[in-house]
Amino acid sequence: MLAGLRGVAWSLLPLAAYLTGALPTLWRIGTAIVGFVTGVALNPMVWAGVALAGLSAVLFVVTGAVRGRRLRTSGAGRGAEAPAGGAGAAGGGAVRGSSGTRPLPRPGAVPADPARPAAGSGTQPMARPGAKPAGKPAGKQTGKQAASSDDDFSEIEDILKRRGIG
Repeated sequence: MLAGLRGVAWSLLPLAAYLTGALPTLWRIGTAIVGFVTGVALNPMVWAGVALAGLSAVLFVVTGAVRGRRLRTSGAGRGAEAPAGGAGAAGGGAVRGSSGTRPLPRPGAVPADPARPAAGSGTQPMARPGAKPAGKPAGKQTGKQAASSDDDFSEIEDILKRRGIG
């Protein structure tokens, strides 16, 4: 029964298109699509453009694969040298040395003086411009809050020590 109603719905569409005047417009759309397809299929200039687009795509794929292979082989064979223009040149990579891997310095960064403590590593926290000085908290901390706060700070200190900051 459902299939029969669906068939009736499809058979009413051409009659509705004729009565509303949409049939000539639909005919023009159909002939335009057919004309476009036959113009593309039978025009040698179009096929030359399709061939050039395909050749361009193949060249992009091949050169990308060759470039990636060169970067992989040159990076593994050189050791401490970073490939030119790669991640090392931007300052976000790492250099492999005798003591393991260490981060590359950022461009314009001042090297740290080992005799002087790092900024912000003293007992006073660094203040932001325009910030109010930190005082005691307004309320008392319970034992659980103080313990979890100490645990959080000890984890942060451990991370900073592993990175050589504190």
